Amino acid sequence: MAAAGNFLDRAIGYVSPKRGVQRLARRAMLSELQRSYSGADRGRLRSSWNARSTSANTEIGAASQLLRDRMRDLVRNNPLAANAVAILVTHAIGDGIVPVFKNPKVKKVYEKWAKSCDADGAQDFYGIQALAAREMFEGGDGLVRRKWRRRDGRQAVPLKLQVIEADQIDSRKDGNFEGGLNAIQGIEFDEDGERKAFWLFDQHPGAHLLGKLGLNKSRAVPASDIAHVFEKQRTQVRGVPWGAPVMVNHHDLEGYREAERVRKRLEACLVAIMTGGDPEDSLGTPLQPTVDQPAGIYDAHGQRVDKVSPGTVYNAIGGTDVKFTQPAVTGDYASYIETEEHVVAAGWRMPHFILTGRLDKVNYSSSKVGLEVFKRTISQLQWQIIIPMLCEPIIGWFLEAAYLAGEIDSPDQAYDWVPPRFYSADPARDLKAQIGEVRAGFKPWSAAVAERGEDPEATALQLAEDNKTFDDLGLVLDVDGRKMSQAGQTQQPDDTDNPKKDGEQ
Repeated sequence: MAAAGNFLDRAIGYVSPKRGVQRLARRAMLSELQRSYSGADRGRLRSSWNARSTSANTEIGAASQLLRDRMRDLVRNNPLAANAVAILVTHAIGDGIVPVFKNPKVKKVYEKWAKSCDADGAQDFYGIQALAAREMFEGGDGLVRRKWRRRDGRQAVPLKLQVIEADQIDSRKDGNFEGGLNAIQGIEFDEDGERKAFWLFDQHPGAHLLGKLGLNKSRAVPASDIAHVFEKQRTQVRGVPWGAPVMVNHHDLEGYREAERVRKRLEACLVAIMTGGDPEDSLGTPLQPTVDQPAGIYDAHGQRVDKVSPGTVYNAIGGTDVKFTQPAVTGDYASYIETEEHVVAAGWRMPHFILTGRLDKVNYSSSKVGLEVFKRTISQLQWQIIIPMLCEPIIGWFLEAAYLAGEIDSPDQAYDWVPPRFYSADPARDLKAQIGEVRAGFKPWSAAVAERGEDPEATALQLAEDNKTFDDLGLVLDVDGRKMSQAGQTQQPDDTDNPKKDGEQ
């Protein structure tokens, strides 16, 4: 073909040089295009690859409800999916992402409010965080609604928080409507593209009675009253479940497990079937079928058998021998399951041994590397998604409500966020490295304390109080760095602590 093409090119160039040059130029362009991206190949082998150029909102709008339903079914019934969501919530939220206020008065007001801020009266602020994060991982969207309440003796700040599920967003509000309404999947936007309102059902649409009676109406709730947390992978307004890329793998893997469980039950069904004998022998097994007992297999009570049970002997009518079942045995079950579990773990963005709890095939080095990668994933999740999209709006609500209630002097207060401590595979070694960073000046002591999930100011105050108590009682502890060295030797006393008396040399 190449030789034929070269001959044709030369022939065309001889007859019409201009056409020959154009032909060669186009052939060169075609060759460059063919060498660009294999992923853009439209040939026979890639013809079944159906990729569409739709927007993120279009794709999510068409699939979000089914994705949420299927993921919730997996979390209810699939142990790996349930564990994946629990692990993400445990590491991302843990005991809670704590705001540390610089003003002691504001801190005191916050701590009292955080204990009873749940509109349902069941959780504190950190339980609200965990539930909203779980909704994000499982359903794609975590929603917290601000509720104003009257002040009472138990709660001075008139603010309550309510977690609602993504299903309560009326996704039918989509597109341009009369009156200038512009909404995308139940979220209304103003002319500048800012979020204006969330269209929420009064009750969960899963309450079928309300739907049948036509009582479940959606209403516009100001966007300023909603904290919406979700992972934004593209320019989108709603999220999708975190395990969406491996939902099919979850379902198929569980189907394979069930098939193997059935196979194992069949393998265990070793039975004996008596197919011979004389009508007068001790077994009493008739050789020939009769009207009352046609050909078939019968149990000891003379009842015809349709399903066999393990370890049972049956009598066969019309046979002449004894047969034992020989179930087939498979040996590649474990390797296949492990391979698929690795795929599922990658879809949930966590190491395989964390998802499955299997530690038999990991060592210190591999677990350390896996934990470090997972730690970065969790840190990014906390600081780029949960804190700015969930925690910051809620604390803004709290400061506003506390100021309007006269509990604090200003809604503008300084504070820092302290996420939960990420556990270590080797605490002693990591602690030694952290001490070295602090002593070398690479990291402040307060930052090291914050990384451990503690309040630096509260820790310092508690240390000062403990040291004063020890000094008053004359106690010297081995861990007291003021008086004992790291090697366990007594430190030289400071002259300021023991001033010399007059006349002493």
